[in-house]
Amino acid sequence: MIKFSNVSLIYPNSTTTVIEDLNLEIAEGELVLVIGPTGSGKSSLLRLINGLVPHHTGGILAGSIEVDGISTAQVKPGGLAHLIGIVGQNPINGFVADTVEEELVFGMEALNLSNETMRKRVEEVLDLMSLAALRTRSIATLSGGEQQRVAIASALVAHPKVLVLDEPTSALDPIAAEEVLSILHRLVHDLSLTVVIAEHKLERVIQFADRIVHINGAGSAVVGTPEQILMNSPIAPPIVELARTLGLKEIGVSVREMRRMTQEFRDSHAVTKPDAPTSSTTACVSVKGLTISYGAKIAVNSLSVTIYENEIVAIMGRNGAGKSSLLRAIAGVSDTASGEVIVNGTNSQKLHSKQRRESVGYIPQEPSDLLYGQSVSEECKQADEDNQVEAGTTFSLLTQLVPGISGNTHPRDLSEGQRLGLALSVVLSANPRLLILDEPTRGLDYQAKRVLTKMLVDFARVFNRSVIIATHDVELVAELATRTIFIADGDIVADGPTIDVLLSSPAFAPQVSKIMSPQPWLTVADVVRAIETTI
Repeated sequence: MIKFSNVSLIYPNSTTTVIEDLNLEIAEGELVLVIGPTGSGKSSLLRLINGLVPHHTGGILAGSIEVDGISTAQVKPGGLAHLIGIVGQNPINGFVADTVEEELVFGMEALNLSNETMRKRVEEVLDLMSLAALRTRSIATLSGGEQQRVAIASALVAHPKVLVLDEPTSALDPIAAEEVLSILHRLVHDLSLTVVIAEHKLERVIQFADRIVHINGAGSAVVGTPEQILMNSPIAPPIVELARTLGLKEIGVSVREMRRMTQEFRDSHAVTKPDAPTSSTTACVSVKGLTISYGAKIAVNSLSVTIYENEIVAIMGRNGAGKSSLLRAIAGVSDTASGEVIVNGTNSQKLHSKQRRESVGYIPQEPSDLLYGQSVSEECKQADEDNQVEAGTTFSLLTQLVPGISGNTHPRDLSEGQRLGLALSVVLSANPRLLILDEPTRGLDYQAKRVLTKMLVDFARVFNRSVIIATHDVELVAELATRTIFIADGDIVADGPTIDVLLSSPAFAPQVSKIMSPQPWLTVADVVRAIETTI
């Protein structure tokens, strides 16, 4: 279905090739996973499939790419719309209509389908992606995860033979992500749909993949089965890290396989629960009777909560539960909130200028909203001046989080993960007393997440700061958070130490805890500590 023959790609003004001499054949009805470090070229590989690269982006392309026998060099991307559906990293940039149903219809109108066909397909995809309740909603009012499901639905409604997805589960809660991937898996098996996915959260996808393409960031790529690639890959999900830690001869790509392989290890250890972390008794954030509504929709329902100094609090819940609305209210940037939000003794709505930067650092789901410079260097220099810190401080933070970014690069040309790293560096250089992050791991690879985790832990403990994170990344929560709050329909339904909250929720439990149950271990580090105490 898809054939790369001696393909090499280099962008204008770049000194290194993104892809070099790649030969790859993807068969009909195959699900292929593309992995690699942040900024390694995964998105470029996906865009080569439908000709967006180099037709729209520029660059020098050598070799040939064919999809269903059609050369992408001979046809512009629009000429492949009937054949290829593509979902980008940031779905909001690809929407053209106001409501969900109008967005689904738009692509079919461009293909000149009949009204009867369009109506039938709309109903099918609304049910398939669990979007029926959102059909008349304005896309602008949807959560990031809901927008992602709409983007996938608008690609599927045209009945493409090839579906290309860039980080399709990055904004989805674990249950929604599993549903979407299960749907794609079923379409692959039942309809022979060819699916190519670039994804950083490998723990969600590897069990569905037939093959993996690993791009190492230096132009070369390795292709093989998940077991072959992940056995030695520096990029590995917790399930693979666990197999390596325990010295297993084989790796499992699902919880079921790994439970069978680790039966003896689980049985040889007594079940002992670790002590809950201690936190300060000094309040950093006090929320009382917070209510946020969007028309008739109540996003946050008379919510009250207190967050203390040096706590790292994870806000979790399904898509549309009210997490982002709560964060915006705490940050003082919500116009529709009623109730009281006190941050470090001051009403968050009354924080301005330097006082706001030093009190609250807020990074929304779309980090680009904070970036306005014409280059990375200009952005970092401006942040140093605004935050009155030593020159080079912001860029130093950036190189720690996401190394290898050129100062001459325009922020628009960065990958999603690199833009997040830049926005985080800009905010952290002000050393705010409270840091708020909305979906901070979108686009980040495992190494970047490890750096982020260490940086946030040091920020909270060394500098006695507070961190609030809204995320669907249960692995990050297990590694990082001291406390977890679950929200459903604007109400708090669980609030306590992370280990208690995650272990009590089968849907949101991390992989290691599922594999090692009933042992109360959330991470590979917990398993290592258990091994060390028995030696």
